[in-house]
Amino acid sequence: MSLKTSLTIAVQMDPIEAINIAGDSTFAMLLEAQKRGHNILYYTPDRLSMTGSAVTAQAQPLQVRDVVGDHFTLGEMRRVDLGAETDVVLLRQDPPFDLAYVTTTHLLERIHPQTLVVNNPASVRDAPEKLFVMEYPELMPATLITRDRSEIEAFRKQHGDVVMKPLYGNGGAAVFKVAVKDPNFGSLFDLFSATFREAWVVQQFLPRVSEGDKRIILVDGKAMGAVNRVPAENDIRSNMVRGGAARETDLTPREREICYAIGPELQKRGLIFVGIDVIDGHLTEINVTSPTGLRAIQRLGGPDLAAALWDSIESKL
Repeated sequence: MSLKTSLTIAVQMDPIEAINIAGDSTFAMLLEAQKRGHNILYYTPDRLSMTGSAVTAQAQPLQVRDVVGDHFTLGEMRRVDLGAETDVVLLRQDPPFDLAYVTTTHLLERIHPQTLVVNNPASVRDAPEKLFVMEYPELMPATLITRDRSEIEAFRKQHGDVVMKPLYGNGGAAVFKVAVKDPNFGSLFDLFSATFREAWVVQQFLPRVSEGDKRIILVDGKAMGAVNRVPAENDIRSNMVRGGAARETDLTPREREICYAIGPELQKRGLIFVGIDVIDGHLTEINVTSPTGLRAIQRLGGPDLAAALWDSIESKL
């Protein structure tokens, strides 16, 4: 369904001139919003402010086109009261999920739900991808969150080869496979200790990752489409920004079971747009900050999930 009247949509995102429109889910959402006649305002997180009870942004009217190298036009910048002048704010800047990101969630929480923020900023703040998933240990591979070396060594002894990655990392950065007997482990431990102040994730290695890491998109708690991301040769990382290849896929009964298990909690938390990662029937991450996958799914013959997302958003207004 589409609303009879147009909405005013503000999008908080990374610089639009730098995005890759062929794979950018935010861009897909903006194209669909424009198609429905909605007015779009664009700003980057550094332009967000709060004074008293008002949350404002230095924003610009935005028009988008699905044309590489000529994909947007911006109008004159002005200060916009996001609570009074907009109907929906799309919280869509990419991680890192650091204190700058957390601060934007605190500010946007002041206007939600009177202005609908997608996803709910308080829930985004309280559900970091690699921590929120730990509420479902029965769906996951064996996972440890720590920076204690003795705990990691005991975990490796019990589970064999592992993957180590930063707790607040993204896009496959700093993801390492560590063998049960690995001469690089000591140096890698020192590197992680010096680089990351927070704990990191140590997870049982799943050999069938070579067959793909499935990204499943859930809209308001319901599985709507998926893409299988196959790692490049000699790499365990399936992220498409790291050379992973997108492949058409369907959901297995186990994957549907995972979606049914987590869907009600996503709905409860106001997490409308979520992308989960599943390897060999094991849930590894629940992505709520700025999930991707919409354009890849449609390009491979799957549904138009940008339309499904706007149907859901509009139904909540």
